[in-house]
Amino acid sequence: MRHRLEAELREAEQELQELELQLEHTKPEFGLGTGSTGFDEWEVNMLRRDTVMARIEALRSALARLEEDQFGRCERCGAKIDPERLEILPTTTLCAECARKARSEAALPGAARSRVGPRR
Repeated sequence: MRHRLEAELREAEQELQELELQLEHTKPEFGLGTGSTGFDEWEVNMLRRDTVMARIEALRSALARLEEDQFGRCERCGAKIDPERLEILPTTTLCAECARKARSEAALPGAARSRVGPRR
């Protein structure tokens, strides 16, 4: 798994470098009464950059968990994460059950969510 995570990290870092260059060279120019037709493309690249940066952080975190012998353990309940789940989502920090619970909690309206606390 380490080799896979390291390879994915290298790919993501390369993609980030390419996006940074694109953003640097295609920054739209604006002035009074003028606009750039490339703004939409630039904005999409900004969003892609944010996504790649989040992926890099997740990969670095997964590698750190490997070093700390915590990789494959659910950060919420401490159970082992199913190897098939890790194969599909190598950066996951939650077992399938805790991921389902987290999605359900995130779907609650703000007021109801604030009443949901840790189980005792």
